[in-house]
Formats: sequence, C-alpha cells, structure tokens
Amino acid sequence: MNRYDTLIIGGRYFDGTGGPSRIAHVAIRDGRIERVFNSEPDTSLSDRVINAEGCWVTPGFLDTHTHYDAELIVAPSLSESVRHGVTTVLIGSCSLSMVCSEAEDASDIFTRVETVPREKVLPILQQHKSWRTPSGWLSFLRDHPLGPNVISFLGHSDLRVGVMGLHRATDRRVKPTPEELGRMEQLLEEALQVGFLGLSTMCLKWDKVDGDREWSKSLPSTYARWREVSRLNRLLRRYGRVHQGAPNAANPLQVTQYLRETLGWFRKPLKTTLIAMIDLKGNPTVRPMANVVGWLANAFRGNFRWQLLPTPFAIYADGMDIVLFEEFGAGEMALDVRDQLERNELLKDEEYRRTFRKFYKEKLSPRVWQRDFGDAIVLGCPDASLVGRNFAELADERGIHVVDFFLDMVVAHGRALRWFTVVGNHREDRLQQMVKNPNALITFSDAGAHIRNMAFYNLPLRFLKLIQDSHSRGQPVMSLERAVHRLTGEQADWLGIDAGHIREGDRADVTILDPEGLNQDLEQVTWADMESFGLERMVNRVPGCVKHVLINGRPAVTDEVIEPALGKELGFGRFLPATTS
Repeated sequence: MNRYDTLIIGGRYFDGTGGPSRIAHVAIRDGRIERVFNSEPDTSLSDRVINAEGCWVTPGFLDTHTHYDAELIVAPSLSESVRHGVTTVLIGSCSLSMVCSEAEDASDIFTRVETVPREKVLPILQQHKSWRTPSGWLSFLRDHPLGPNVISFLGHSDLRVGVMGLHRATDRRVKPTPEELGRMEQLLEEALQVGFLGLSTMCLKWDKVDGDREWSKSLPSTYARWREVSRLNRLLRRYGRVHQGAPNAANPLQVTQYLRETLGWFRKPLKTTLIAMIDLKGNPTVRPMANVVGWLANAFRGNFRWQLLPTPFAIYADGMDIVLFEEFGAGEMALDVRDQLERNELLKDEEYRRTFRKFYKEKLSPRVWQRDFGDAIVLGCPDASLVGRNFAELADERGIHVVDFFLDMVVAHGRALRWFTVVGNHREDRLQQMVKNPNALITFSDAGAHIRNMAFYNLPLRFLKLIQDSHSRGQPVMSLERAVHRLTGEQADWLGIDAGHIREGDRADVTILDPEGLNQDLEQVTWADMESFGLERMVNRVPGCVKHVLINGRPAVTDEVIEPALGKELGFGRFLPATTS
C-alpha cells in the first residue's frame, strides 16, 4: 500500500457539498485527498499524523472579496487570512486590479479607496511591476511563493486606465475610441482565456483617486457609459464568467442596469454579484429591497448573488479619515483637502459648519452611515475624559451642536481622535434571516484594505459561530453542514473554480478547527505588523480555534502557528483558473 503524506484521524469530516458530516479519517498524498475512510487507521503508513478528535475537518475556506492585490507582491503568505482557515482568496474586486495599468496609475486608483498608504504601495509597484497584460501578471504569479490559492477579477478601472491613461479615463467628456474599446475587449478576453473569474466594475462615486495628477476624482470605472460595460459583459456571458459590481448608492434604481444584464431571456444568463446585502441602520429599506432584487433576478432566469458580511459592520476612524464622509458634500469637501492645517481652517469656518449640519440632519438621502454621532464611541483621545463616551452626550454637556463638538475635536486632536461605530448588520434576527438567503454569497471581508478602519479577517469563523450559537439555543438557522458549504463548495461551484471540497481526488486544501474555540468574542480586534509595509494594522486573533491548515496538502498552519515556509517557498498556493461554462 502507498504511504500517505498526511493522515488526519478521528475528526468530524465535512466534504464541502452540504451533505451529512461524519467521523472519518482523511488521507492525503501528493497534494490530493487520497482516501476518506471509517476503518481503523494504520498510522504507520503516514509520514505525518494529525489527531483531529473533537475537531471539524473542513475544506479550506474561500474569502471571495479581498484587496490583497499589493500585499501579495511582497508578503504573499497572506497569513492574516490563512491563520483563520482561509486557503483561497479572491483579488481584483471593486474595479481595482494591478494588471493592465502603469505602476503609478495602479497605485493611485487603489490607495485612497482602500486606505493603504500610497507611500507604501507605490514603491512596491515601481520595484516589482513588470507586467501590463493578464498573461504577464499570471507569469509573475506562477513563479511567486503564494500562501493561499489566488483567484482574480480583472478590474475595470485598471483596464480603462491601462488602455486610456489615467487622465482620459477620469474625464466625463471623454468616450473611449473604437480602437480603445477594442483593446479593452482584447485584454479582457485574454484574461478570461488564462482563467480570470471575470470583470469587476464600480458605480459608487465616493471611491476616489489618490496621487498628485487626478486627485479626488472618482474611480475610472464610474466614468464609463453603460454601453461600454454592456459590451464587455458580452464577453463574460460568452465565457460563462462573473460580473462583480457596486451600484451607485445615490441612485438605487441604477441596480436595474445590472438586473437587465443578468437576465437570460433568449441568451445565456450573466453571473452577477453585487455589493452588498446589508441591514443598514441609516437606511432600513436596503435589506428588503435587496431581497426583492435577488428574488426577481433569479426568478426571471438570471444568475444573481448579493455579497453579504455575516457579522455586525463595525467601522473605526481616526479623526475624519474614514470613507464614510465621502458620501455627502461637506465630508467630501474636507477629505479633498490634503493639508492638515488647511483642512483645519475649513473645519473651523462657520459657513462650512452650517453646510455640514445641513447634511448631517438629512435622514432621507441615500447613505451608508446613519449620520448619528450619538451612535459613535470615542476609543482614543489625548483628552482621556472623552474615552468610552459618545459624541452626542459630550456635546450636550457643553451645550453645543454635536457636529460643532465633533469638528472641534478633529481640529484639536486630528488623527489622535479615534472612534467607532456600527453601520449595519446590528440586529441578529435580521442577520440570521439574511445568511439563509440563497441569493447571497457569504463574503465581503475586504481583507488587506482599510487597515485602520475594519478587520474581518476571521469572517468564516464569525459565520460558523453565528450558526453554532443558534444550535446551542435550540433554534438552528441552518445545519452545520450547510454553513460549511456556504463558505466553501457553494462559492467555488458558483464561481467555477476547483476549490471548496475535500472528497477523494480533490486538492487537499483543508482546515481543522476546534468548535469550542468559537465560544469567544470573535469581533475583538488587535494590532499586528503588516509584513513588508513597515506599519501596523487591525487584525483578528482567535486562540484555540483553527489548529491546522493545509494548502495543496502542505502544512501552512501547525498547532495554531504559521509555518515559516509559508509565503517564502513555492508549493503552497497557486493561481486557480476559472472554467468556461
């Protein structure tokens, strides 16, 4: 009998299909699942034995909305995700990839939106980026010591800038020439042929460009007429690939353009996933509208999925440095001013404050942030007497408007004023209903981005905790098998990639976790070094939960410790091509 590389014994085995789990032994050889069996295991036949008694043995989790595009170039272990059982990450989201555009352009469309410092990202791209095509990028990845497996969209902003240049791609008066449209199609088709998942676009106007040349313009994808997008969608439909989009929050009816594209009347449906299904505090109509949109799209022969974060949407801010302020005029005006002293002068101006107060009290305009400083807690400040209290009660004590108090604090303390709020998914009963929705994907961690504003690196574990807690209360939201399926095989099958299952013959991407480790506060955040960036970021730590992670059969996490070879040696992750359907 052939020897095994790894033998996992006695764990509760989930195959990633949603079928019944059971106690079983899993044998791995040459990076594949060699055997799943119930008979007494002969441990002498394996070079490595993992005792998984009391643990769950699941397919490695998929994180299908990250912004690791820059990080994987210089820190490819992506260990902040792998330590939580993630073995496959999706990059190129929100129209932002780093494939077709020049180094400075790729940096400028990425850094302000995703709040990773430009002075860190730009030198990385200038030093390492030698490719300008999907095939060239893929050649780089094949020789790169990836940690988890990588799947990717081609970003529409990246594509437009690569073909048109940053200035023309962000000019509302400019339409791409027929030759430029043809070149976009050529690059997109090349991407689809080498295995990209599809195209990501952006219609949200408050995602802005960084740098000195086109500072504060909206992302290039937002300048495209829908005819351009529809033309590119024809390629996606032909190859059976995916369009990821983000509707314009200021124009809710714009979602109908995506619906029209996904429908399959007299043609193949277009796989479409949009950001995001959420129970917003500031706009409670979003959740029921998303339910209706998802049902209509699929009832009328579409192939549609929302993206859903299965945990409260907690956001942290330093002073005014948070993307939430981009969604209304007064906040946008302040963020457009880069010089701190100049910005402070603006914030002290009474006319500006009147404008801010006007926007603040508007409760009917489309918005993500609930615009309620009474629902925002001070976490850090040179004035320690403010810490732990909300802005509204502090303003009341001083007899001033809460906007004036907040702006006073920003002027006085700048980024040293750190605060926190929850913008949505705050009602557990609504969240439990949403995670059951078959028209939603359990995703949207934004891992690798917003490094001081949010941390959802342990998203899969938060979802499993939500479901396990419902079982503990005797009111299960879904079976544990279905929960694992939602994080693994369901997403892999919909995207059309070889991942998400650990049946005999499947690639051995395996997570072994102790379910007792889910019985802790998974929403806590901490700080850790961001490897190769020379700064700290918010992360998650879940001690006692994920014990082992294998990627392509190779140990990536052993006894909760990241293996030193991860991200340093070849043989772990690889680029996973999508298949044509």
